[in-house]
Amino acid sequence: MDRRTFLGALSGGLLAAPLTTEAQSLPTVRRIGVVSIGPAVPEYAEATKGGLRRLGWVEGQNIIVEQLPLPVGEIDNARLQELARDFVRLKIEVILASNNVAISAAKATATTIPIVMVYADDPVRQGYVASLARPGGNITGGTSVIPETLGEIRTKGIELLAECRPGLSRLAVLMDPNFPSYRTFWLSAEASARSRGLAVQAVEVREAGALAAAFTRMVKDRAQAIQIIGSPFVYSVRAQIAVLAMRHRLPTAYPWRAGPEAGGLISYGMNLPAAWQRATVYVDKILKGTKPADLPVEQPTTFELVINLKTAKALGLTIPPSLLQRADQVIE
Repeated sequence: MDRRTFLGALSGGLLAAPLTTEAQSLPTVRRIGVVSIGPAVPEYAEATKGGLRRLGWVEGQNIIVEQLPLPVGEIDNARLQELARDFVRLKIEVILASNNVAISAAKATATTIPIVMVYADDPVRQGYVASLARPGGNITGGTSVIPETLGEIRTKGIELLAECRPGLSRLAVLMDPNFPSYRTFWLSAEASARSRGLAVQAVEVREAGALAAAFTRMVKDRAQAIQIIGSPFVYSVRAQIAVLAMRHRLPTAYPWRAGPEAGGLISYGMNLPAAWQRATVYVDKILKGTKPADLPVEQPTTFELVINLKTAKALGLTIPPSLLQRADQVIE
């Protein structure tokens, strides 16, 4: 080897060495997919990223979070096939699925990829898991309600609404019949209302354009308050519901704080951003090698009460001080 060749090889080796060392030190980047209905909710996305950060997963450094939204409404086979292709194309290792619609879509398109439920309704009856203690298969995560606690939650929500609206005797229950769990929720709400001696009316709404007519029916049937059963569609029109309820002077009870934040009266239910944070614990364990079948399904242990005092005043309602003291948040 002549001198020029030797120096060229030496300099090339010196230049290549740091690059090789740097490449070897780069962390492995993991990929998870978030399947939700409708556009990603910024508050939930931030809660997910915050939960991951606390566990050492920093987006863009050692993890990538892919948002995979599905349409609000009916999900056809073409969209499911597209979702399955997204899982393969993006090399998704764990799927975070928000609610029953998203979980069902993920389950139908991913038979081997681990799926973490964020807030599943009755996951055993839906066939997502074999049992809460031993999920089996590739699905685990958190629930929102199970049959054993659903009646208690519905009854509590109606009791709180009755405290805000003295003399309540006629209740309307607004729901989306396209949501898989709606009938179970309706039967529970009906039983809870009747146990308090309330006349109860089922009001089904499938699209935003039908909301005005639904409120006309409620007023005609002399409803005095509305309990709202949550679904992706209902969540997407929560502000329109609040406006119409104010126009017709009907107090509303939502299952999530986004309702009173949008102008509704009260909410009683689980903290959804906190549920997204808890779901990241499952993601962390699965990425580190634990099988979903070995991770018991978690049930919510606390529910939050949020009251919009500004809405109460606009409706001419006086919220009892004892109720305000029990509230986790009062919006003024």
